[in-house]
Amino acid sequence: MKKLSEVRVENGIGTLYVDGKPFIGLGGELHNSSASSTEYMREKIWPALRPLHVNSIVATVSWEQIEPEEGVFDFQIVDDLIADATKEGIKLTIIWFALWKNGISSYVPEWVKLDRKTYWPCVSLNATKVSTRFGDNAHRTISPLCKAAVEADARAFRALMKHIDEVDTEGTVIMMQIENEIGLIGSPRDYSDFANARFAEPVPDAVAKEYGVSGNWREAFGTDAEEYFMAWYYSTAVETIASAGQAEHNIPMYANAWLQQYPDRPGAYPSGGPIMKMRRMWRLGAPTLCMLAPDIYVPYFEKVIAEYSSDGNPLFIPETQTNVRSAATVFLAVCEYNTMGFNPFGIESVFGVKREMDSGFLMSLNINMSAFSNEGSEVYLPKSYELLHSMMDLIIPARGTGKLRGFFNGDTDTGKLIPFSKYDVHVTYGGQMQGKPPAGGAILEVSEDEFYVFGTNFRAEFVPKNNEMLTVEPIRIEEGKFVDGKWVRGRILNGDERRVSIPFMPSIIRIKLQSYETC
Repeated sequence: MKKLSEVRVENGIGTLYVDGKPFIGLGGELHNSSASSTEYMREKIWPALRPLHVNSIVATVSWEQIEPEEGVFDFQIVDDLIADATKEGIKLTIIWFALWKNGISSYVPEWVKLDRKTYWPCVSLNATKVSTRFGDNAHRTISPLCKAAVEADARAFRALMKHIDEVDTEGTVIMMQIENEIGLIGSPRDYSDFANARFAEPVPDAVAKEYGVSGNWREAFGTDAEEYFMAWYYSTAVETIASAGQAEHNIPMYANAWLQQYPDRPGAYPSGGPIMKMRRMWRLGAPTLCMLAPDIYVPYFEKVIAEYSSDGNPLFIPETQTNVRSAATVFLAVCEYNTMGFNPFGIESVFGVKREMDSGFLMSLNINMSAFSNEGSEVYLPKSYELLHSMMDLIIPARGTGKLRGFFNGDTDTGKLIPFSKYDVHVTYGGQMQGKPPAGGAILEVSEDEFYVFGTNFRAEFVPKNNEMLTVEPIRIEEGKFVDGKWVRGRILNGDERRVSIPFMPSIIRIKLQSYETC
């Protein structure tokens, strides 16, 4: 009997278990349309993924493709995707593109798009538009208050999950993302007649109890009422969908977030989406979800993952920049913030499948074009993945113990002081160069006097604790790598090379130390 994947929270750390063992996904998310064609996947995508050392990918399955006619399902694309991933030895997280993708209902079937009376859209008013850069997208967004639409989505998702349960005999599908970057763009809430009536009613009993409020949404939440209102209806809609699928195939499910960012008003970012500000409402409305996950294209990477790994939320990164920074940020995400997965977007573009991203579209999303620059990614990202894979037997048990510490240069720092049991470590970040990764890495304490230092573009100096009159000296410094879980030594560094210096190319150094009182 196959063992289904699950998320366990142990010592405050969320861990994904696959085949009964801890699993950290080092992979990427495919472009939106890549997985819609088996032929395209086989010709273009699978070959492009092989040099990357990925162990998982995030790929899409759309409602419009599997239910082209109401009640008539075609799962061939799903069967091919699972079979090919199994053959490649790659695990799958599947995105369910259905009612909402980036806030818009573009992936619903034709029979839904053509019946706007049954599956009715949101309404916005000119006075409520918060950002002309997005235009008025309410008419393209089926309302989360539309019960018929939510129930139709849930039926399709349930059918999909039932089919996956039947065909995925190897447990290749390990997680499901419900919709994509949910929320309403261009308006703080739905202003349809039906929504207006619900907005004027007393808040649901569960909300009143959770927040200790009363009255209608405006009375309960004041100036934030629109966003809380939409968060309740989006989250409860997702709960209807997710719980229907989980009843058929019980694997972890999550929702991903378009981050709250400039211009900092709901509707300029998707109002009601699963941002951290709304985590409490989303947990209340969608208890089937095991986590909320950030899509990270902002420069303040560490700030985002610190927030999304707090308050009991397991960290999973379904989307992030594909540029060379990811070769460094992955060490921070895995070794400091205990992510369960790390996925640069459009990962197939690193090798083989080049795609120019529309600059105007990216500007509308507050994403800099440099986020998708592949310069250097093909050299450094696979090496970072390969290095981390080789050390997983050491990394996973060390998480949360204080003996594993990751770091990353967010462009403004020169270094960091990291404390360990017996010593402190001065990490000095290397310089920035185009096409090469910024500083990023980790230090693993094997014992009080032995460490592995790994990553890219930094130096490390081991020093005594503050106020301790000690001299700290290396006994031995080795380059090397792990092969089948065993350390294979390279050069012994001495003389002019007697230092812990990690080059741009992701590397590992092993160091043994001694300390003695200073005379």
